[in-house]
Amino acid sequence: MQIVTETLLDLGVKPGDEINEQQLILLDIKEEMKSLFRELSLGKKLSDARAELFVLLSAIKTKKARETIIANYKALQKFRLELNEPQDNKQEETSETPQEGDVTIYCDGGCTPNPGKAGSGVALYRNGEVSELWYGRYETMGTNNTAELGALYESLLLAKKELENGNRVEIKCDSMYSINCIKTWAVSWEKKGWTKKGGAIKNLDIIKLAYSLYNTIKKDVPLTHIKAHAGFEGNELADRMTMYTINKKCEAFVRYSQPIDIPSLLKMRAG
Repeated sequence: MQIVTETLLDLGVKPGDEINEQQLILLDIKEEMKSLFRELSLGKKLSDARAELFVLLSAIKTKKARETIIANYKALQKFRLELNEPQDNKQEETSETPQEGDVTIYCDGGCTPNPGKAGSGVALYRNGEVSELWYGRYETMGTNNTAELGALYESLLLAKKELENGNRVEIKCDSMYSINCIKTWAVSWEKKGWTKKGGAIKNLDIIKLAYSLYNTIKKDVPLTHIKAHAGFEGNELADRMTMYTINKKCEAFVRYSQPIDIPSLLKMRAG
């Protein structure tokens, strides 16, 4: 794995060039957020293959040429795998099997439109099975970022309680912005008196709360990024709780009290 740094970004996008479509995909950044790709990418984990492709696609102007490079690279990776990996040696996955006391917390925030009606959601799993859903923090004029930060803050509160009960906890968040705020950027902002070059820090109040709480549990609670809407049930359920918040206009953050009917919840849409 590679951590995205300024150096890696400079190798992939040279001065005077624009980041291309395939590079955005490799960084898991939407086209509409193109102008913020540096801020959203820093600190993100990339596979070695994605990092190498990001650099290989530097300054390649045409989409067809970029697609050819990607196809050739994939063919090379497949060749290397077949050459070096014994056919009868399948990787064991026992480390991924949930154990007694394992808690995974998925968090998400949403806004319709952006800015507009916003809400936060959390899905808490015990031993690999969904156990609790939480929703709330409704805002009449929020943003995706305020909703995502709110969801992460509530997840940290839940994680702290689970730690106190002797459980092993991890948090999975699909907002690289929120993760960077409390894991990376806040460290520098705090040293500078909660200021940054170029203007005021947006969403500072919730960032301070989340950052302070995170620092009390970060040694025991992994906080990792996952791709949104990529087939992770927990992420999808947290997303539906944001919709439920917007539909119910619930300002408090409370536990979902209805039976957890996963198929029905996954069909939910914001009203």
